[in-house]
Amino acid sequence: MTADVLVVGASVGGLTTVETLRSRGFRGTVRVVGAETHLPYDRPPLSKKVLSGAWGEERVRLRDRRELDRLDAEFLLGCRAVRLDAEAHAVVLEDGRTLDYGRLVLATGLTPRTLPGTGALRGAWVLRTLEDSAGLRAQLLAARDVAVIGAGVLGCEVAATAREMGLNVTLIDPNPAPMWRQTGAAVGRELSGLHAERGVRLLMDTRVNGLLDDHGWVTGVRVGGGGTVPADAVVMTIGSVPTTDWLVGSGLVLDDGIVCDERGRASAGVHAVGDVARWSDGRTGVGPRLENRANAVQQGVFVAGDITGGQDAYWSVPYFWTDQYDVRIQVFGALPEDADVRLIEGTVESRKFVMLAEKDGRAVGVVGWNSAKAVMAAKNAYLG
Repeated sequence: MTADVLVVGASVGGLTTVETLRSRGFRGTVRVVGAETHLPYDRPPLSKKVLSGAWGEERVRLRDRRELDRLDAEFLLGCRAVRLDAEAHAVVLEDGRTLDYGRLVLATGLTPRTLPGTGALRGAWVLRTLEDSAGLRAQLLAARDVAVIGAGVLGCEVAATAREMGLNVTLIDPNPAPMWRQTGAAVGRELSGLHAERGVRLLMDTRVNGLLDDHGWVTGVRVGGGGTVPADAVVMTIGSVPTTDWLVGSGLVLDDGIVCDERGRASAGVHAVGDVARWSDGRTGVGPRLENRANAVQQGVFVAGDITGGQDAYWSVPYFWTDQYDVRIQVFGALPEDADVRLIEGTVESRKFVMLAEKDGRAVGVVGWNSAKAVMAAKNAYLG
């Protein structure tokens, strides 16, 4: 049976698309393909509440089975798409089945990067799935020393969680400060102080040359200059790549993700949403991929509207947040390294403040540190 809408990817972007289609009165057939066997779940808590043990699997489910059933959509979970024939409007699954569609929505997300040669090394982890979080937690409960490679958002969250679990934590990154690429120098300095105060050993401006192992078990990290960092567990948070390998040869434009127009259309009858998608900005051309939950939700809502008719062009201020220890950091827009960043609310000493980033005389981003109301007001005032 041909599905009027086929969604490949059963996380937040794909699920939001389906829910919005139904809320807008769409009555056609809908089929959802998900590579994981779990019901759709939320990923941000994996590095915090799930890893710490505060939440179980049921707390991160986006919807329970009854709620999914009310969507009147067929969910094919534990099924991996391996090929797209866009001309024939067909997706081939790993088990050999072919699914025909009228409209296709691609929401396949990301695949974590790993260090070369670490695939079979026990004790070396990435963190993307429920299984990753559960497995890493089990090892951390028996560990003493953990090394986190990569001090972006995910790495900082893992380091904070592991430290609160009582482990000796070393955070390693080639940049001068944590979350350097996301927040720049001013906020990076405060993050360095936050983690150092909580007992994390920071090795910034440090490159990793490989992992140490003993009979297939990780024992540490080799760093630049010949040094080593002992570790019972190593977590690699060194970025991700869009999951587009199965789309090679499909005719879609692939360039650090699925290239789409300003309506999320990758080709006739094909949309893409979330981490895997690069939407065009009508003002500046093809934009970057945005790897955050808020963007996946907003794009899913928009694409459902585009399918059902009557949507204006899409535009949204990029947004992400991160929780580390007792601190919530919220970022709207961007904080490039060459931006001028100044304090506009609160004080750094109080650890409750808002900073504004400007470039060429124009506001490009705001960041709030434990200042939810104030950062939203700044976003509305400076970024629209």
